[in-house]
Amino acid sequence: MKAPILPLLLCSIALADRPAFFSERVPYSAGARECYIAPDGKAENSGTKDAPWDLASALANAHKNAPGDILYVLPGTYTGKFDLKLIGSDKAPVHVIAVGRATVLDSGLTVNPPADYVWLWNLEIASSIPIEKRETKQTGSQPSDLPGKGGLDVYGGSGCKYINLVIHDNVGGGVGFWAGATDSEFHGCIIYNNGWRGPDRGHGHCIYTQNKDGTKTISNCIMSVPFNGSYTMHAYGSKAAYLDNFTVEDNIAFGKGPFLIGGGRPSHNIIVRRNYLHGVGMMLGYGAQNEDVDVRDNIVADGRIELNKWNKVVDEGNLRGMPAAKAILIPSKYDATRAHVAVYNGAGAAKVSLDVSSWLRPGDVFKRFPAMDVFGQPVLSDRCQGRTIDIPMTASFAAFVLVKS
Repeated sequence: MKAPILPLLLCSIALADRPAFFSERVPYSAGARECYIAPDGKAENSGTKDAPWDLASALANAHKNAPGDILYVLPGTYTGKFDLKLIGSDKAPVHVIAVGRATVLDSGLTVNPPADYVWLWNLEIASSIPIEKRETKQTGSQPSDLPGKGGLDVYGGSGCKYINLVIHDNVGGGVGFWAGATDSEFHGCIIYNNGWRGPDRGHGHCIYTQNKDGTKTISNCIMSVPFNGSYTMHAYGSKAAYLDNFTVEDNIAFGKGPFLIGGGRPSHNIIVRRNYLHGVGMMLGYGAQNEDVDVRDNIVADGRIELNKWNKVVDEGNLRGMPAAKAILIPSKYDATRAHVAVYNGAGAAKVSLDVSSWLRPGDVFKRFPAMDVFGQPVLSDRCQGRTIDIPMTASFAAFVLVKS
């Protein structure tokens, strides 16, 4: 009797140590399968580096990936319809990691059930439609005459994390982070230049979000919008929409676009800490009489902090105004090689000192990138010499990304 034919083993078994940029906070299975995705990949391939999958079939879980697997998205441009439905576990999430500049262009991406415990890293989600063509003659938030939409819409999934995504220049908004997604987080993402101009106002926000069950966390993100009338943070909805259980901390927002949490239904359990705003007002509470908000250690320069209709308020350590010279380092929780920086320069100094001793050691090599050009050339490549580095300044505010080798 012939031996049974064994099924083809897809991908490969990871033999190396955990990826260098993973911090100790990242669940990682040493024996995980490593799979590969490429712009010219095919669904019928085996998922190895020499025979990669296409992005659509891989994200849709057509290959039945197991918890702990790592899917590497190779550099290039990806177009089509992409719906993420991978399933990991609390102890062994599925990691989808863009390697180099991997761009979902003119397409957008959605996350739908049964997606759970997926960590999506480093992907660029963008549109090629220039900002001057993102204009409609129709009022309201659903015009029918705009070309495309793009962006990232998260409709479901529990325990998911979206890390270091760069989401920009999409015709619609940047991120929709909806109530069906529970206990999930956006961390370290850069979201800018999304939206469109209408005859009534600007539309399309950096993050539009609602929540009922579990906690949504939005942390260490950099946000800016191009149009007046759009919002950076937009946790908002009618009386039918829940706006509960948000932790919003260590974010940078600047340029245009108010920072809003509040709507037509009372909000509960809102935590807003260590956010750094310039030219962007912070509005917590909108129409309803809300329950409790904890607002601490935020800096809002050239804007106001408005606390509207709360039964319980903690308002501590918030700076309402422009610091003369202050630079803030915000290391990533999950990527050991990356930190974001906000710099206030009310005094108009030629440079502002940044304390990097908690993240860089003397001798470490690092690069500094403008927040809105992380795929371009660094404005500085240097070696750390001590506890501080100097940030040259030509304006009253700037945001940067630091990457260490």
